[in-house]
Amino acid sequence: MPGFGLTFGFTLSWLGLIVLIPLATILLKAAGMGWQEFVAVGLSPRAIASYRLSFGTAAAAGLVNAVLGLLVAWVLVRYRFPGKRVVSALVDLPFALPTAVAGIALTALYAPNGWIGQFLEPIGIKVAFTPIGIIIALIFVGLPFVVRSVEPVLADLGRDVEEAAATLGASRFQTFNRVIMPAIGPALLTGFALAFARGVGEYGSVIFISGNMPGRTEIAPLLIVTQLEQYDFNGATAIAVVMMLVSFTILLLINGIQAASRRRMGI
Repeated sequence: MPGFGLTFGFTLSWLGLIVLIPLATILLKAAGMGWQEFVAVGLSPRAIASYRLSFGTAAAAGLVNAVLGLLVAWVLVRYRFPGKRVVSALVDLPFALPTAVAGIALTALYAPNGWIGQFLEPIGIKVAFTPIGIIIALIFVGLPFVVRSVEPVLADLGRDVEEAAATLGASRFQTFNRVIMPAIGPALLTGFALAFARGVGEYGSVIFISGNMPGRTEIAPLLIVTQLEQYDFNGATAIAVVMMLVSFTILLLINGIQAASRRRMGI
């Protein structure tokens, strides 16, 4: 295509300046540490506990958002109702709202003396300052990614496909499982990947509701900030490199699954 060389060169230059050079700087900083120092900090029990919490809660929130986000997208595409535009705008609110404000609001709701937490505490359900609270915060910030990824695919699918499946004798479950789900599957997986990636690196909405207890509710981004506050730049770099490598591997796997599903569909 005309202009491909120029646009491709600009793309690589821009990505290199914005993404590759900063990431390469982190890798070079970690390479100068030495293996023993890297393992002592990056793979310490405290760091491993923070990785487990960050990736585990991000995956759990992503799965919840995949289900609830699909439901919200389905309602916005398939139905007309008063206040639809308001609901659609509310979906995008986590994009515009400062994450620290969201964290404070969620803590006020789910703290033991909060509006909702005061009813959960007597029955033995503790949300704030536990991994459950972190999952709720990540669900809040990740929901728009799933909804906005699935919504245009559902809109393009149209109801005529469902009607054609119904005329051939397919039940509603069969229509959803064999017609709709294969079509929206790649978009749903993309939304999950985006929500998961946002959850892994989320900081502002989590630090207030998590309680920040080392080994229990301390997320990896907070541990990096803690290392920086102690002027331990090598320790912060080691933890950042481990997170970057694990995140890149997981996202690469998700993209591979998505590409395979598109090939099966002939897209």
